[in-house]
Amino acid sequence: MQNMEAIQSIKPVAAILISVAATFLILASNRRPNEREFWSIAAGVIKFLIVVSMVPTVLAGNVLEFTFFNTLLPGLPIKFRVDAFGLLFAFTASLLWIATTIYSIGYMRTHKEKSQTRYFACFAIALASVMGVAFSANLITLYLFYEILSFATYPLVSHAETPEALAGAKKYIVYLLGTSKTFFLVAIVLTYVFAGTLEFSGKGVFPETAEPVILVVILILFIAGIAKGALMPFHNWLPGAMVAPTPVSALLHAVAVVKTGVFTILRVVFFVFGIKMLQSLDISTIATYFVSFTIIVSSIIALTKDNLKARLAYSTISQLSYIILGALLLSPGGMVAGIIHIANHAFSKITLFFCAGSIYVAAHKTNISQLKGLGKKLPWTMGAFFIASLSMIGIPPVAGFISKWYLVVGSMEADNYVVLIVLLTSTVLNAAYFLPITYKAFFQEAEDEGDDHHRVNVKEIPFMAVPLVLTAIGSLLIGLYPDFFIILAQQVIK
Repeated sequence: MQNMEAIQSIKPVAAILISVAATFLILASNRRPNEREFWSIAAGVIKFLIVVSMVPTVLAGNVLEFTFFNTLLPGLPIKFRVDAFGLLFAFTASLLWIATTIYSIGYMRTHKEKSQTRYFACFAIALASVMGVAFSANLITLYLFYEILSFATYPLVSHAETPEALAGAKKYIVYLLGTSKTFFLVAIVLTYVFAGTLEFSGKGVFPETAEPVILVVILILFIAGIAKGALMPFHNWLPGAMVAPTPVSALLHAVAVVKTGVFTILRVVFFVFGIKMLQSLDISTIATYFVSFTIIVSSIIALTKDNLKARLAYSTISQLSYIILGALLLSPGGMVAGIIHIANHAFSKITLFFCAGSIYVAAHKTNISQLKGLGKKLPWTMGAFFIASLSMIGIPPVAGFISKWYLVVGSMEADNYVVLIVLLTSTVLNAAYFLPITYKAFFQEAEDEGDDHHRVNVKEIPFMAVPLVLTAIGSLLIGLYPDFFIILAQQVIK
């Protein structure tokens, strides 16, 4: 990885604080819904523009830094750094936040959800936390924002306040906080003990003389402690969190929580251990087999689910493992695949969840078996679903194809042909659980539901249809013009 010039800049902190400021403005606008939602959208646009303003500097091979609080612990400041990896994550999250906010307005208003002010306020705090994770310069800063994200999203998961929602939220917070305190925090402490620093470095932080057994133990603790990455067996919180409103599910699965998990795992792989250190430990093969198990098993479980959100949840678990698999291959193509799939999966999966929410609000359908003939009434929704599902399967020219292409190249570079078989098998399974949904919607006749006014009055909801069409188009455009994300990914692994 290349040496970069560090430029002092307040921009990474500004990208975080804009959401914090929006939180107070949203709370102050509790009785004025239009004003409240204006602040939500305005903050998203400003955040995205701040992130975009950092692109030229990072593409030029430099980083932006800012030390916010230098006396937390000796040698452990709250410090921010914008590099190519953090910029890719922040760019994706900030852009999709705008789409999710607009979609949320349509969903929350049409469905007449309660506690909408709390919803939008927690939403803003969650995105501030994501920016903090993306721009962290060391493990202590990352851990702080990682934990804030867990607390900020808890009220979103429990939003309905039903017994089912509260049980799902309890599982959510117990899994995430339990693993982070038991494993993640211990891994950070051990890293500080054996490396003497928590500052991210492209060459890794551990000395070459470090005991291999200790390093392997620390790596296992990191992966076990970052449950937001949803690797089996630490994945059960994710299907349980599907009790949340659909915009929250989209936030969890595409923009914030799970992407924070896999981003953090990759940050540890590339910037705590370093590529050369992991290659010397010779654990790549075992690790890729473990991740491959999650890919196949979660895909098989997804195939058995009739509930649309449940099927998408297990699909997410599988797709997240592609990201980790690519990184752990430690080959150029594999690492590029893992990095760019953070963005590619985000655009496609958020579209799928947007579509699930549109189907629920417009047609009151939650199960795949109920979707027969729905494509005629919700053509934009089901058309966008089809495009996003092609991306998840890996069919050109949609974004997911680029990820799978680089994964195939990476597995061949690593001479790991078992991974090739896993990729082929998972692609067949992806097709098996996605394509029947489109087939039912467009090519099967709707069943007679008697005097069901919901069936008669089913129509697209513009505030929801527009964002999901735009994110579907985004997924297609990334597949056609992937250079921006590929350049950033290549810059990460230089």
